[in-house]
Amino acid sequence: MKRISPRIKGIACIIFAAFGFSMMSVFIRLAGDVPTAEKAFFRNFAALLLVSVLLAVKRVPLKPEKGSWPSLVGRAVFGTIGMLLNFYAIDHLVLADANMLNKLSPFFAIIFSIFLLRERPSAMQVAGVLTALLGSALIIKPGFEGVPLVPSLAGFVSGAAAGLAYTFVRKLGQRGENSLRIVFYFSLFSTLITLPFFLLSPVRLTGHQLLMLLLCGCSACIGQFGITQAYLLAPAKEISVYDYTQILFAAALGYIFFRQIPDGWSVVGYVLICGAGVGMFLYNRHMDHKAAR
Repeated sequence: MKRISPRIKGIACIIFAAFGFSMMSVFIRLAGDVPTAEKAFFRNFAALLLVSVLLAVKRVPLKPEKGSWPSLVGRAVFGTIGMLLNFYAIDHLVLADANMLNKLSPFFAIIFSIFLLRERPSAMQVAGVLTALLGSALIIKPGFEGVPLVPSLAGFVSGAAAGLAYTFVRKLGQRGENSLRIVFYFSLFSTLITLPFFLLSPVRLTGHQLLMLLLCGCSACIGQFGITQAYLLAPAKEISVYDYTQILFAAALGYIFFRQIPDGWSVVGYVLICGAGVGMFLYNRHMDHKAAR
């Protein structure tokens, strides 16, 4: 029997993670009229419990590498901002639109890497960023009558904040920081920030809402650890493009659960953003093969 390569396993894990994050979006919406911060609390508390167990099992110390604290704080703060805005967008937009705007994060990571990592983007990367921004404008549709502008902008900023958070993660990776510790401090910070909203919430959760929020946390854990395992199995340059399957899942689930159908402009925006991502993926592979000769 032919052995499955790590690359194929990595692709399977990243697609599984994309489905997990898409289901998280569904459960967020199905929870109904619950404050965004309270939804975020359940998502992070579940992740905090799981990562704490993994840290204990693997005996990873909580003390970060020397000089890691500023980047850990940056990852936690901007990751939390991005998550809260993404949850707000999910509650008020077509599911696929909210997920697509959050997928702008890799393009914003290129922009922030200029300032934080002193990396100069290539012409292809600049073209990719501009194409993605055009695609996001078609999803947001500023000035179009009847379009929920505030949730759309929240989704856009969530992608920017996530991109900045991932840039801090890359900086931590350059320092040799443990990935479980990064997830732990982000989950801990987000849980503590949202805990008061949970404790003081005027909303009394029904059994259905509590179940949806617990399922949201479980789905987020599936997504988080699926994507972590994917990048342990294979380099990001070989599998990251498959993360865009989340948009397909979100569109399908949005129709199944909420009868949502993205409009034509949004679909064009999806094509531009996904096309920019695929283009950069192919360009990076070409440059790697060229350098290897």
